[in-house]
Amino acid sequence: MDTSEIVLRLLVAALAGIALGLNRDLRGKPTGVRTLGLVGLASCIVVLAVSHGDSGNPGRVIQGIVTGIGFLGAGVIVRNSMGKQVHGLTTAACVWLTACIGASCAVGEWRVLAIGAPLVAVILIYGGTFEKWVHQKWPGPERSAGPDQFDDY
Repeated sequence: MDTSEIVLRLLVAALAGIALGLNRDLRGKPTGVRTLGLVGLASCIVVLAVSHGDSGNPGRVIQGIVTGIGFLGAGVIVRNSMGKQVHGLTTAACVWLTACIGASCAVGEWRVLAIGAPLVAVILIYGGTFEKWVHQKWPGPERSAGPDQFDDY
């Protein structure tokens, strides 16, 4: 792989993380542009580094990233004082997703990214609105359709 391909993969990983971070930042969530940009870039760097060496297995590194990044994501999940509402799950999922995107960039899975990126955008932009609509139309027995139920979209 030549230098321009490495630059492209690193750049796409960082930009994808930045885009996800911008979504979280605009919604006032605890992770933002820098955090998710770095998660995407770091995931790509470590997979690229192992891919070019003779001693590593990129699949094992990706497995470690996907498992280990959960600890970073867990840091943004908070339960309220009553214990009934959990906040930060979408942001934690974005941290995990950003690591997966970075790893996908590292291995050059451009078709997967081209199909996945629009799906991510649709979910993050319209998912909360859809969720509100569903819960207003069919409120469950444990859930009211109040606005405080939908703080993490």
